[in-house]
Amino acid sequence: MFKNYNHLLQPGRIGSMQLKNRMFVTAMGVNLAEPDGHCGEQIRAFHEEQAKGGAALITLGVAGVAWPHGGNQPRQVAISDDRFIPGFKKLADAVHKHDAKVIAQLHFGGLVGVEDMKAGRPVWIPSMPVFKQSDLEAGMLKEEIPRSATSQKLDVKLHPMTHDDIATLVQQFADAARRVQEAGMDGLEIHGGHGYIISEFLSPLTNQRDDEYGGSVENRARLLMEVIAAVRKEVGRDFPVWCKLDSEEFGQPEGISLEDAKAVARMAQDAGMDAITVSAYHDTSRGALHSESNIPHTPERLVSNAAAIKAVLDIPVITSGRIEPERASQHIGEGHFDFLGLGRKMLADPHLPNKLAENRAKDVRPCVYCYCCVSQIYLESPVKCAVNPDTAAEAENLMAPAASPRKVAVIGGGPGGMEAARRLTLRGHDVVLLEKSNVLGGTLQFASIAYEPNGKLLDWLKRQVRALPIDIHLNTEATPQLLKRLGVDEVVVATGATRAMPAIPGADRDFVFSGDEMRAMVLGEKLASVREKLDGFSRFMLAAGTATGASRHRSLINLATRYWLPLGDKVVIIGGELVGLELAEYLAHRGRQVTVLEESSRPGAGLYLVRRLRLLDELREAGVTLISKASQIAIGEQQVEYRNYRGQIRHIGADHVVVAKGAQGNLALAENLGKQGFSVHTAGDCSGVTYIEGAMHDAAQIAARI
Repeated sequence: MFKNYNHLLQPGRIGSMQLKNRMFVTAMGVNLAEPDGHCGEQIRAFHEEQAKGGAALITLGVAGVAWPHGGNQPRQVAISDDRFIPGFKKLADAVHKHDAKVIAQLHFGGLVGVEDMKAGRPVWIPSMPVFKQSDLEAGMLKEEIPRSATSQKLDVKLHPMTHDDIATLVQQFADAARRVQEAGMDGLEIHGGHGYIISEFLSPLTNQRDDEYGGSVENRARLLMEVIAAVRKEVGRDFPVWCKLDSEEFGQPEGISLEDAKAVARMAQDAGMDAITVSAYHDTSRGALHSESNIPHTPERLVSNAAAIKAVLDIPVITSGRIEPERASQHIGEGHFDFLGLGRKMLADPHLPNKLAENRAKDVRPCVYCYCCVSQIYLESPVKCAVNPDTAAEAENLMAPAASPRKVAVIGGGPGGMEAARRLTLRGHDVVLLEKSNVLGGTLQFASIAYEPNGKLLDWLKRQVRALPIDIHLNTEATPQLLKRLGVDEVVVATGATRAMPAIPGADRDFVFSGDEMRAMVLGEKLASVREKLDGFSRFMLAAGTATGASRHRSLINLATRYWLPLGDKVVIIGGELVGLELAEYLAHRGRQVTVLEESSRPGAGLYLVRRLRLLDELREAGVTLISKASQIAIGEQQVEYRNYRGQIRHIGADHVVVAKGAQGNLALAENLGKQGFSVHTAGDCSGVTYIEGAMHDAAQIAARI
């Protein structure tokens, strides 16, 4: 196992800075500073946990050099005045206690300075931009729109920068660099990417100036060169300084090209940069592309660009973007880049570096790429992680040892139950886990088929509970008598939601499947209603999968279903929330002609904004027909009838119909146990459908209270 990560674990060097391994926490805007811009306890504890976890270096993201001017988040870190130095120093001291380095990323928002827009301040820009019609709002839920600054009707005052403005900004970067150095930080990164002010000057799309700051790539890079020179003059040549650059603007043929980026990277090197962080930007008017550049859904999206830029440089290259650690180690060994920036993975498990170094890769809690974290920032909220409830709650110490260990029964072996059992045990409680089926996982089993990254979380949870002294009982119904016999002090009910078939006319037809019936078919579970709806060959195939154990292996299911599924060519899915849309994608990739009917005007509830924007686009590309505002749905003979938003009655042919709605909380067991005198807590979908995040976060809060 060690050889898989040997290049990632070896020491490295950037300028005068010696680093213990090649893993960095990349800069992220996390909205965890105090409202006045200070580094307080929350952001300090957030980064200290990453230092404890073994990262060689932590980047404090988007530190505003002119804050509040140029700010892009309501709780952004500020470094625009000497009064912010003490907070930076406390953060640096906290990180240094754990043998890690910490740098600050210097930032000015420019056209992305939404805090300026909200406050009515002039928004500094290179030149007047060309605006496109955006599809972002079309992908938002109604409740998200008022929370997003991009959807607010603001009186924006765009101000093309004068030469005096440019000189002021350059000095603000230099002054901020001095403060970073005085605070005892180990270096700094100049943010020259992601559509912020330096990136805007570098891009031929946003820079239409006709003076010495516009036109050629050398002119467009002039602001960056002046910032570098001013920063170097302030901090000296030995203080580690590097810059982040866009290697490309995806979806923008006339934007920054890779050749532009290579030229600017060489200029930055010659101007005194110690390294280059290779990132990218995108056409922000297209929602799907918000998960394509600096926070990509496509694995290793930036690696080829990083390698191309490294080939023209003599200084180290840092990059990130959904690169698995084993692959990162290979790329480092092959000379494609030098250091790996980790963002989402470190939110999911800040101890990833130490676990790799300790040969415990399987103990790393996986990121499921759901975009919970980044979607919070779009809605001006603090960062959080769907799979790690401790992220941004480090100061609360949710895993502190229990003052009075107790005997706890956890009922339900889904994600909420397993996470509750895991956390309770680690806090010192004596835990018994009761699951009525013959396998752990609950609805996460089916969710792992429809969306593959969920499977890694399922496997991790199973490994964790089996490695701990948890008394696990499968095929066990939790009754008051059993709980009394076990002598439990506390009960956690995590039995999930009920999925009754909604009252849809024709839902009892034999070509109509409920969500539970789909799950039973795919996972080989015995359900009488499914057997009655299948022909002899389909029953044989599903029985064979169960008998051979193939239905317990996700890889085999995914392979087999590409060749055979007990569903006809035309499938109508009723329900366009998370489950319905992920199922639609799954079936479309298996050759089915899929139509999704959704009653609301905005599909995709349950999906986080950035993931939803991408999935809606991918469904269109896959040929899925998505019909919103569908009412009076009824199922006839091989067809589905509905009333459209115009009030017209329409019909769709259907070989099969899947009803992907009707899930609701079920507190019956919890209430019954409460009446029997037990101290009962509820977690996950049994108290309301909240998916993976709800299950994991409920479990954390309950485990912390007991």
